[in-house]
Amino acid sequence: MLKSIGILLTLIISLLGKNTISAQAVPTFGPEIKVTISGLTFDAMEPFISPDGNTFFFNSLNAGGNTNIYYALKENDSTFTFMGLVDGCYDPSPEHLDGVAAMDKDNHFFWISLRNYPFVFENLFSGWYSDGAVTDISRVYGDFYIYEPGWLIMDATINYEGDLLYFNNAYFNNCLFGMPCDASIGVAEKINDTTFAKLWNSETLFANVNDTNYIVYAPQVTENGLELYFTRILNGTVNSEICISTRANINDAWSLPTVIYANLGFVPEAATPTTDKKIIYYHQKDETGLFHIYMRYREIADDIQEQELQLIVFSPNPVVDDLYLQSLPQQSENKVEIFNMQGNKVLQFNNCNPCSVSTLASGVYVLSVTHNRVKKQTLFMKK
Repeated sequence: MLKSIGILLTLIISLLGKNTISAQAVPTFGPEIKVTISGLTFDAMEPFISPDGNTFFFNSLNAGGNTNIYYALKENDSTFTFMGLVDGCYDPSPEHLDGVAAMDKDNHFFWISLRNYPFVFENLFSGWYSDGAVTDISRVYGDFYIYEPGWLIMDATINYEGDLLYFNNAYFNNCLFGMPCDASIGVAEKINDTTFAKLWNSETLFANVNDTNYIVYAPQVTENGLELYFTRILNGTVNSEICISTRANINDAWSLPTVIYANLGFVPEAATPTTDKKIIYYHQKDETGLFHIYMRYREIADDIQEQELQLIVFSPNPVVDDLYLQSLPQQSENKVEIFNMQGNKVLQFNNCNPCSVSTLASGVYVLSVTHNRVKKQTLFMKK
């Protein structure tokens, strides 16, 4: 949600005189496919596929105590061969936790570890990966940590180029079901191999993602930096949702989230895309309570569909009564949703053009248009 007057004023200024704002399409995905990791007999969680697509990293059950990072080698998209522990990042101490692997295109490897926490707050580690082992290991330092009891980095990932770290601050204090009491996502830029500095506008970039009604975690970003996958859980529940937010430009704020998958009781989490964006992998429980890895293929809209809503063109702006959508083909099927700046849906139409917004109070709103399974979002002003 947008949380400050400053952000709102920036958006309003950007709207003045503009009826066309580009946005990134929200992808859709095909049926679920269970991934086989040949030779694996225990839980698999927090998947990460290497940038070259050949090595599959995951950790064992992340429920506190003796969690380790493992790897498997690719046979095909849905079949991998279990190889064993990732050497170098294994902690032999009892009740240890090492998990949430990530790696950039140059094999700079990152993971979360609770070794010596809370005596040492920097619980994100990095090193260099090659052939099943991590070397030159160091803690990762920076101002993105919260140096207060109960806070830690729960999840983190590195972008493809290795210059942006997406981190997840989480606060634990005996909250419901052992989950975080609070969790949010931010971004930091690389200073050197072991130091990152939080971006000055991190809160603004993630304003639509870090909804305080949810525990937000498990960020992953596509190679082009325009799609953010994450998981969220509504406060007071255990109902996880895999979500996506998009943007048209790497300097833009992330859009309002779209839920792409939820499965009550089976805890789907931690979606990770392949470099070419054709597949997402994630974990969830099976009927016996064991966590497995699953995958889905991205459904590619044809070029015509992608081009039809490349821009949302509408008028007038500001609007008093009727909003006209010039970018939609005449007599086309569409779904139009309008959200207030708190992320609440206030209007919805099917096949409207024009769309009456006369009942809305004056202010700035999010216009979301879905046509041929392609969703675009932009802003408009109501007088």
